[in-house]
Amino acid sequence: MEGRQAVRELLLAGRRRTRTVMIAKGLDPAPIVEHIVELAREQRAAVREVSRSELDATARTEAPQGVVARADPLPDVEVAELAAAPRQGAVDRDGRPAGAPFLLALDGITDPGNFGAVLRTAECAGVTGVVLPRHRSARITPTVAKAAAGAVEHLRFAVVPGIPSALCTLSSHDVWTVGLDAAGPRPLHDLDLAGEAVALVLGSEGRGLSRLVAQRCDVLASIPLRGTLGSLNVAAAAAVACFEIARRRWP
Repeated sequence: MEGRQAVRELLLAGRRRTRTVMIAKGLDPAPIVEHIVELAREQRAAVREVSRSELDATARTEAPQGVVARADPLPDVEVAELAAAPRQGAVDRDGRPAGAPFLLALDGITDPGNFGAVLRTAECAGVTGVVLPRHRSARITPTVAKAAAGAVEHLRFAVVPGIPSALCTLSSHDVWTVGLDAAGPRPLHDLDLAGEAVALVLGSEGRGLSRLVAQRCDVLASIPLRGTLGSLNVAAAAAVACFEIARRRWP
């Protein structure tokens, strides 16, 4: 994990063990860096002050902001677990009764910046789980985690052999699958999503949803556009769609 916000969220979430936090020598004083050090010591992670050259040699991103952490891998879950209804008495982050699952299925996003931005949006909109393909897709790398500003620490992930079969599993668990497609016959804002368990399905940059994935979705929906261009960047489309669903579910 690299970058101040990403490392702080790693420590705040406490979902996986943080082994080492490296801080570059000579950093200007900053509350977030002090907080990272405090959290690391509370969790008994080793805190090492290293030269900038050593930290940069360790980092995988171009701008780690003087902070790098080593931690255990993110845990994976099964698709069926993501689709499960909340347990009795479960609450959301605001202390309200937890609603039906709100999932995101990504059909082959390959650009790390887009992938990270989509995950950040998903977490902020209240997505409860993300389904990712094992192949032909960006992985959760330090670059993606940094772009996501630590959102990966608060999302659950199911990595699957293929999105089409995962959509079948979701349907068998009464999750309504909504494919976002520029040519979709129904505007997204016309769908009744208030109480449904729903999975929003996003396609890759350029080609959008694959043919088989589109066929497996319960409905294809579009974002009405008023300009000259025919489509949105996938990260922008994810932001519009996720918050439209969130608006319907949590007024």
